[in-house]
Amino acid sequence: MNIRIVRTVFVLSAIVIALVSLLVSHSLVRDLAAEEHTKMEIFAGAYRTINEADENTDLSLVQFVLSGNKTIPVIVLDSDGNIEDYLNLNIRGNDTLQYLGRKAVQMRESGNSILIYHDREINDNYTEVCYGDSLMLNRLMIYPYIELGVVMVFVIMGIIALLNFKKSEQNRVWVGLSKETAHQLGTPISSLMAWTELLKSKYDDNLIVEMSKDVERLDTIAKRFSKVGSMPEPREENLQMVLQHALDYIEHRSPATVTFERVFPEAIVTASVNAPLFEWVVENLCKNAVDAMDGKGTLTVEIFEDSDNAYIEVSDTGKGIPRKSFKTVFLAGYTTKTRGWGLGLSLAKRIIEDYHKGRIFVKKSELGKGTVFRIELRKNSHKNG
Repeated sequence: MNIRIVRTVFVLSAIVIALVSLLVSHSLVRDLAAEEHTKMEIFAGAYRTINEADENTDLSLVQFVLSGNKTIPVIVLDSDGNIEDYLNLNIRGNDTLQYLGRKAVQMRESGNSILIYHDREINDNYTEVCYGDSLMLNRLMIYPYIELGVVMVFVIMGIIALLNFKKSEQNRVWVGLSKETAHQLGTPISSLMAWTELLKSKYDDNLIVEMSKDVERLDTIAKRFSKVGSMPEPREENLQMVLQHALDYIEHRSPATVTFERVFPEAIVTASVNAPLFEWVVENLCKNAVDAMDGKGTLTVEIFEDSDNAYIEVSDTGKGIPRKSFKTVFLAGYTTKTRGWGLGLSLAKRIIEDYHKGRIFVKKSELGKGTVFRIELRKNSHKNG
């Protein structure tokens, strides 16, 4: 299923529904307004009949017409602008005449005014019937916009649901791939570990020891992949020891022209972490730093803390990162290398933020001078929930 196509169809369908609804509602409003105008013409005719009636005129039908208006607000004025009568208006307070006067002006300016002339030859002898929109018409005019707002809310919720579904689907694929990779690596790694133990028992050679370390390293990597998708169990760890273990491995496999500096405090700094996954993050940062320096420069790892957080900063003297890319570097697929998938920093961000409830970000960077990445871990964050 192509999420982009589904999203496009979903949005277009919502727009079509909203437009059709607006057109239908507009047509209903126009028809109802015309019907109310016709009613007011009949109402005004009834008023004319009353004014022209004599003792022989039957006013029962006229009274029925006048009393039949229960919804349309009406204000009746004489030719001098004085209020003669009003209907269906909710009057509050003591300024009734002032309110009715203002309301009549508004009705007249809206074009809702009918003049009843009592003498065809005298133009200034008339009664003016001003009327407004009924409650039903006002509600019908507002309804399309409420409906449009509801449709927009559902569209936004639908798009968010689709995006979350896509992200969830991608996560399931990555989790399945990671676990399958770990499973496939398990058998040959176990065999290699057995062979290296056999070689160590027969030969006393430093190369075999180093080979054994690399096989153990492969086993650690496979275990890391097997933990992807499950919530790892963090423990209170000595950050100096965790970082030292990760840095020793990277340093022995980096060019001699790269200088590793450790700025660790004398006092032990602890935080609740999953050591194998956290070492993975540090290794990714260090590998990127070595690559950014083209194998020559200084890589500095510093640990410090305050009352709430523990901080790790990884600094290099490499190429630097443009400011506009400070957040982009953590997106899956972002890479400046000719090889690789650009997943290292994306995975690092997920491990720190999702599994350790911390933060990882580019603290500062200057082109041609280097970059500083910072990791922030809240102390006892997992214990506190």
